[in-house]
Amino acid sequence: MNKNIAIIIGHPNPKSYCNALATAYTKGATASGANIRTIDLGRINFEPNLKYGYQKRTELEPDLLAAQETIRWADHLVFVYPTWWGTMPAILKGFIDRVFLPGYAFKTKPNSVMIEKLLKGKTARLIVTMDSPPWYYRLALKRAGHHIMKRGILQFCGINPVRITEIGTVKTSSVEVREKWLRKIEALGSKGA
Repeated sequence: MNKNIAIIIGHPNPKSYCNALATAYTKGATASGANIRTIDLGRINFEPNLKYGYQKRTELEPDLLAAQETIRWADHLVFVYPTWWGTMPAILKGFIDRVFLPGYAFKTKPNSVMIEKLLKGKTARLIVTMDSPPWYYRLALKRAGHHIMKRGILQFCGINPVRITEIGTVKTSSVEVREKWLRKIEALGSKGA
């Protein structure tokens, strides 16, 4: 059976290097026979602010309803995004706030701090670009953004394992290095990893 893969591009600029990485992953995954659906946050329309928290329901826009269906359909989620201020861009955080809702991604248990993880059976890959060197991100920031995305969001909802691929330093990289990274991500896609 072919794997269903949802690629979520968390960069607001559709012409970003993140989009090139997502295209490379798609190329590899498609060549291996995977079924691909893409959610490009730079191209869909939604209000990223969860205005009332969970106190009052905010109706989901059509693009977010479609995104929920794509995530439900997928066996494997691939998030491609940059590291800004140590973590994900606001548009990706807003997408998660609006889409990974109680009753969809997790369910609280009455009179308990325990939750039911509703997205079990799915795996994920984070492809994260950064302008600082990956060693600096590990030493100075303790990979804070990775921990939030992996443990605080995806594993909280039952998605496991979550693997991480760091791409950096992008800002000072040469064309040759960027091409090498694209080939690496295409190879990951061909494995559906």
